[in-house]
Amino acid sequence: MKTVLVLFAEGSEELEAVTIVNILRRAGVEVTLAGLAKGPLKGARNIILMPDATLDAVLHEDFDMVVLPGGQPGTDRLKADARVLELVKRMAEMGKIVSAICAAPSVLAAAGLLDGRQATCYPGYLKDAPSVHLSKAAVVEDGNVITSRGPGTAMDFALTLVEKLAGKARRNEVEAGLVR
Repeated sequence: MKTVLVLFAEGSEELEAVTIVNILRRAGVEVTLAGLAKGPLKGARNIILMPDATLDAVLHEDFDMVVLPGGQPGTDRLKADARVLELVKRMAEMGKIVSAICAAPSVLAAAGLLDGRQATCYPGYLKDAPSVHLSKAAVVEDGNVITSRGPGTAMDFALTLVEKLAGKARRNEVEAGLVR
């Protein structure tokens, strides 16, 4: 079974995090929602989520993919956390899938993972990353890095992640069940 780590910081975008976790679990993927801090965390829209674990508790486990939801100030908290930057770098070096949506591709840029790559993000969040080839597409795949634009693209992003992990047929099954 494929395994995915979704990180959640105080102030992350709940809609993105919950959509990603929900759709991946529908596909039969083992998902761990890990908080940067212990206990319930308040998201960008004041919705409280209870992560499955803390980042410290799962930091050295083996995952097939890591996903960073956006939102503010959650993205800034992810970017300021040395554990997060080291984790995404390590996973990318191992050929694992590293993905981010909304403002969170800026975390990947800060880790040096978007240099020379195609990527997308919430408008304006990669303007200080001139080596990134920006796209306005809803979802962009470049090698083992997948990025998406924002809350409105969360379902497309999550379905792309399902396809990357479990194949096109599984994506189609999950999407059919969503009655899109």
